[in-house]
Amino acid sequence: MRYAIVTETYPPEINGVALTVQGLEDGLRQRGHEVTVVRPRQASDDEGSTRSDTLLVRGAGLPRYPGLRFGLPSPLALREHFRHCAPDAIYVATEGPLGWSALRTARRLGIPVATGFHTRFDHYMSDYGVPWLQPVALRWMRRFHNGGDATLVPTLELGQWLEEQHFTKVQRLARAVDTSQFHPGFRDANLRAQWNAQDDTPVLLSVGRIAAEKNLGLAVSAFRALQQQRPQARMVWVGDGPERAALQAANPDFIFAGMQRGQDLARHYASADVFVFPSRSETFGNVTLEAMASGLATVAYDSGAAREHLRTGLHGAAVQDDAAFIDAVLALGTSAGRWRAMGAAAHTAVQALQPAQVSADFDVLLSRLARQRKEHAHAVPA
Repeated sequence: MRYAIVTETYPPEINGVALTVQGLEDGLRQRGHEVTVVRPRQASDDEGSTRSDTLLVRGAGLPRYPGLRFGLPSPLALREHFRHCAPDAIYVATEGPLGWSALRTARRLGIPVATGFHTRFDHYMSDYGVPWLQPVALRWMRRFHNGGDATLVPTLELGQWLEEQHFTKVQRLARAVDTSQFHPGFRDANLRAQWNAQDDTPVLLSVGRIAAEKNLGLAVSAFRALQQQRPQARMVWVGDGPERAALQAANPDFIFAGMQRGQDLARHYASADVFVFPSRSETFGNVTLEAMASGLATVAYDSGAAREHLRTGLHGAAVQDDAAFIDAVLALGTSAGRWRAMGAAAHTAVQALQPAQVSADFDVLLSRLARQRKEHAHAVPA
């Protein structure tokens, strides 16, 4: 089969959407399919290094997010590309201008399209001080996704909510985690020594974009509450974003590790003790599974990956409100025995979530869309 993937974010950009898209692409290739990728040109791209199976289009910088770009509408380039590579089905991962352009072009050419629902833009409206735009954002997302042949979501919870909001073609595609990359065996005593943390020093870890929509003030409050009982506690931040400078200036005792990739990221996960994820706007939260696979007791809101996989009292806590979040961090951070036992249980719990199964499910879904479109095309003349 031939597939095309359209996305406005892609590695080396680091975010959940980019890494998920790359994982889906790699999985399809490993299953023997031809895959082309359409994405905005990045600063690291040059003419000599561009792969023949990649179409680069014009993009523009994303305000307040240095290093991230969104794709500009490219109907002519997309039409020529889709006619040339003749995909059996297309996956459009993002709802930006490039995504809209790809969706419209595919519909004109009669190519089936699956869209990915990765981001709750309606939640972001409140986080950035414009809550009256929430219904506008929701209508915009609904119109986009209902224009495709399937809307892929990572959890049953999200799928049910979207159906209640009149999204009409919702299908679940589960997420997985690479348990060979994220593993307790990467715990590094030297890294902990750099953090000035002894073996029984509670180290809290946050991984992700340092931005307003991540509700990071709650993580700060939880850490400060723990610090009153365990003064030697450490707070480590992995990632970057528009709020980092202010957060760092206000909290000079915090450890900011910046962006980490590959084995370095795995070492940071495994060398901490408690993972804190206070975001209330996630569709999934890949970092939750990465932390659990790394052997960390985890505290997160009861939604997305936490709703699907995190069991309160066994792997950490999936909470409903800020007070419960802080209480859970205190309960874990004041007991090394508790955080170690729950971290070990979390690691065991995600071992069955293998990327190969997600790739197989994704393949089946796209091939079914292609088959249905061909059957419909043959039936119309009759």
